[in-house]
Amino acid sequence: MQRIHSSLNSDLSFSRIAFGLWRLTDWGYCPQERLALFEQMLDLGVTTFDLADIYGSYRCEQFFGEALKLKPALRERMEIVSKCSIRLAGEASGASINHYDTSPAHVRRAVETSLHDMGIEQMDLLLLHRPDPLMDAEALAEVLEQLVAEGKVKHLGVSNYLPHQTDLLQSRLSRPLVANQIEVSLLHSQPMFDGQLDYCQQHKIIPMAWSPFAGGRLFSGEDVDAARVQQSLRLLSEARGLSADSGVMQLALAWLLKHPAQMVPVLGSGNPERLVAALKALDLELDREEWFELLRAGRGRDVD
Repeated sequence: MQRIHSSLNSDLSFSRIAFGLWRLTDWGYCPQERLALFEQMLDLGVTTFDLADIYGSYRCEQFFGEALKLKPALRERMEIVSKCSIRLAGEASGASINHYDTSPAHVRRAVETSLHDMGIEQMDLLLLHRPDPLMDAEALAEVLEQLVAEGKVKHLGVSNYLPHQTDLLQSRLSRPLVANQIEVSLLHSQPMFDGQLDYCQQHKIIPMAWSPFAGGRLFSGEDVDAARVQQSLRLLSEARGLSADSGVMQLALAWLLKHPAQMVPVLGSGNPERLVAALKALDLELDREEWFELLRAGRGRDVD
C-alpha cells in the first residue's frame, strides 16, 4: 500500500486510502466481526482509521473500542484519527440544540471521552470537525497544546476549514496543523478552484477527502449532474476494460488520487469486497485528458 508522509512531522504518515467508520454502528457487525474487518484492512495496508466523537450518535468510538479490546496489539498498526467540536442535541452531549463548541472545556472533555471509549491512551491525529464562529483561537490553541503535552493527542489538524480559518488557529499554535479533512469528489470539485487544495499544497498540509463518491450519487444519484458523471465514468470504464461492477468506483478514486495535493480519500463502506475492489484504484493512472474529461462531466461545462 502506498503511503503519504507528512512533510511537517517526520513521524506521521497515512495509508494512501483511509478507512472511514462513520457508519460503523449501521453495519450490524458483532465485535468479533468488526475486529475481523479491521484486521483485513490492516493486512491490505489500510492503516488509517477515521472516526469522530459524534459518529453513530456518539456510539461509533465505543463500537471501535469494543473490537480493538479483543486484540489490543492491533493498535500499534493503526493511525487513529478522531474529531470534535460538533455537539448534537440530545442526552449524549447534554446539548439542547445542535451547535459547534471549541471551548477548552468541551475539547478536553471530548478528547478524553473519545480515548476512553476507544480504549486507547493517545489518538494519532485530532481534527477540529467544523469551524466554530465563536472560536477563541488563543484559548483553543492553549488546550490543544496541553493535550499534546499530556500525550493524549499526537498531532493536530482541522476539518472543513477554509484557508483563513486555518491561518487563524495556526497563528496561535507552536506546532503545525498537519491535515485538513474536506469534502472533495467529482460532484464537489470546488476545493480545486477556491483555494483549499492550493493552500494545502502551499503549507504542506495533507488533505483528507471525505465523501469521495458524493454520498453515493456517483453510483445511484438520479439528478442531472450525477447522471452525467455516471455516464462519463461508465464510458471510460468500458474503454479501459475495467469491471462493470467496480470500474466506476476505481476511476472516481483514481481521479482524486492524481491531484498533486496528494489527497487521502476516506472510504466508509462496511463491505469487505467493495473495499478490496476500491483499492485497485491505486493501480490506475489517468492521463491528463481523461482527468479533464471527468472534470468536465463533474462541472457540467468545458474549461474556460
